[in-house]
Amino acid sequence: MPPPPHNIDSTNMAKPSINGRHLNSVEEDAHSKLVSEHIADFDLVDIGAKQESTSDDLKDVRNILVTGGAGFIGSFVVRKLVVLYPEYRIYVVDKLDYCGSTRSLKAVSNFPNYEFIKGDITSPDFMAYLLKEKKIDVIFHLAAQTHVDNSFGDSFEFTKNNVMGTHVLLEAAKANGIKRFIHVSTDEVYGEVVSRPDCPEDTILAPSNPYSATKAAAECLVKAYYKSFGLPILITRSNNVFGPYQYPEKICSKFICSLLRDGKCELLMDVPTMTSFVHGSGSNSRKYLYAGDVADALDIIFHQGVIGESYNIGSAFEISNLDLARRLIRLFGLEDKMEHHIEFVQDRAFNDQRYAVDCSKLERLGWRPKTPFDVGLVKSINWYREHADEWWGDISCALVPHPLKAMPTFENSQTL
Repeated sequence: MPPPPHNIDSTNMAKPSINGRHLNSVEEDAHSKLVSEHIADFDLVDIGAKQESTSDDLKDVRNILVTGGAGFIGSFVVRKLVVLYPEYRIYVVDKLDYCGSTRSLKAVSNFPNYEFIKGDITSPDFMAYLLKEKKIDVIFHLAAQTHVDNSFGDSFEFTKNNVMGTHVLLEAAKANGIKRFIHVSTDEVYGEVVSRPDCPEDTILAPSNPYSATKAAAECLVKAYYKSFGLPILITRSNNVFGPYQYPEKICSKFICSLLRDGKCELLMDVPTMTSFVHGSGSNSRKYLYAGDVADALDIIFHQGVIGESYNIGSAFEISNLDLARRLIRLFGLEDKMEHHIEFVQDRAFNDQRYAVDCSKLERLGWRPKTPFDVGLVKSINWYREHADEWWGDISCALVPHPLKAMPTFENSQTL
């Protein structure tokens, strides 16, 4: 299957600068050479263009920390920041849990404005030392346990990582005079949206599972540090995110990898009744955003967002689980065996019918999603076809209907 069409001209990327001054010719040539040698067109499309306008208090930003930067969305953010902003030094801290991999950052590993540090954000001494030693100005906080299924059986880990980890970071940020603390949350904190309008940012949070509850709790801490200590925070809440580099436990990546192995899309649905009717079969729906569009949104929010505000990152594209499975099967050219590739299995403990956010606030900053759903799916399929068997090691445990949390492979425990 050919890759989706694109037209990107790296010469159109804004001229890089350091703290407001343009790079000299030697610096510019060195950076351009690294981009041409190490960043594939596949990734350049998603990296996009830099933000030219920024808040006055960000003019002197030098050092940015991305937590969870070896994860799915984090790696998109890191590649964007390293390539487009050589004036920033990008530090990544990640403990390399089962879904993280330094392979996702290999393309930028030779750039002088990038450094990877293996570490755990729940360690107060480590994070306090790191922020002080590296003179961190800005934090993009993406490190989190995120898979709802895992939260039903491993909920203490979610509280430790999502709540305690955020609290540790906030304390360190307060002590070190951070200019921005961008906390990446989820639309799931609003809870199920069925008989009410799409949720604006001031909607009361009503999480319905352990994962979203810990993300909502973390948000409460973030807001408290803004109110109590004036910490310059921003909160983002996005729809479901999909794309290449995602560990195959979420629905899009999981279905793709299952089909690549000639397997089945195992939909999490109610068990049929004695009369053979299937209740709620595939009606649960989600809105989807391509990861590159989310990274664009985070970039805009960082440079132009108003301190203390929350921003929804939303999509107008919505699809049910069953229709998503059928769509992928058609993209694989397997529509003549549609039923063979779908199996109905028991639902998770609780499964929200749908989520929906109003993202007009972010749109007023100039953001719009650029990647059509099918284009993102095709790009993802191409990536998984080439890399799924090597990126995280054995992923078979992630492709079962109700997976247990995987452990990091030995190889992923090593840094580049």
